[in-house]
Amino acid sequence: MSAVTHLPTASSAWLPASPCAPDVCVRAQARTAGPLRRAARLTAALVVLLAGLPIALALGRTAWRGVVTTRWSRLLLRALGVRIVTRRGFSCIGGSARARAVPEEDGPALLVGNHVSWLDPLVITATFACRPLAKAEVGRWPVVRTLAAGGGALFIDRDRPSALPGVVADMAAALRRGESVAAFPEGTTWCGREMGRFRPAVFQAAIDAGVPVRPVALRFLERPEGAGKGVSTRPSYVGDDTLLASVLRIVAARGLVAEVTVFPAVRLDRPPVYGGPAHRREARAELARIAEAQVRTGLVEPGERAAAA
Repeated sequence: MSAVTHLPTASSAWLPASPCAPDVCVRAQARTAGPLRRAARLTAALVVLLAGLPIALALGRTAWRGVVTTRWSRLLLRALGVRIVTRRGFSCIGGSARARAVPEEDGPALLVGNHVSWLDPLVITATFACRPLAKAEVGRWPVVRTLAAGGGALFIDRDRPSALPGVVADMAAALRRGESVAAFPEGTTWCGREMGRFRPAVFQAAIDAGVPVRPVALRFLERPEGAGKGVSTRPSYVGDDTLLASVLRIVAARGLVAEVTVFPAVRLDRPPVYGGPAHRREARAELARIAEAQVRTGLVEPGERAAAA
């Protein structure tokens, strides 16, 4: 129901390249699952994938799509041995006279987060009823294509900059219909210990639809032998990594946790929907800056937070 994406190292006109690579960033932890557990997880994941095909075909644009996609994503993550933990982040917006946090605001929002793995869309759709933004190649993959379309994924062709306005328009249309949309503004994956800059283009959809932006920080945690939980790079999907290698690393993990930190939504006081290009550019750049800063605070280790305080 959610898109499985891999972002290559080669950059295009608006696809940045990450410095992360498997041989440098991906570190195997000491605690690994046995061969029987790995085989059981792979089998369970395959069953969930195949069971999702007829459901995806039947969903279409039904009112149940978001709920079903959320439950299906949770089930697939459970099959892979990934547990989700959510927590609330605090918001302090400085240096902006036009933006404000709206902690209690419900309704549709543009969800933006850091990008680590092909698991990210699954984690987001398992946490929120939303439509993920996926690269166009996903729409050409057998099985995954059906699952992504059934889950309401929106597709973006990163090699065609001219297609960007149409994608933003599709996102804005979904937001106006009351559907939340999830995007990863870095434009590529990082290992999870660091993150890239948020590119502002997708934020225009929130401005055009008049909805807030909700920053979300994603971290994968794992407990090394004889230690407390720390950031795990095992789920990262970077550089020339292959999907098979990534899947095998994930099912071999013991106690893998996807931590989702949800920050209060951010809204512009006076969205420049009808303003000129310069005003619109400033508005989406401001939203990108605020969202990126919030997400970065969610990636700081607890010990580093205490030291900073």
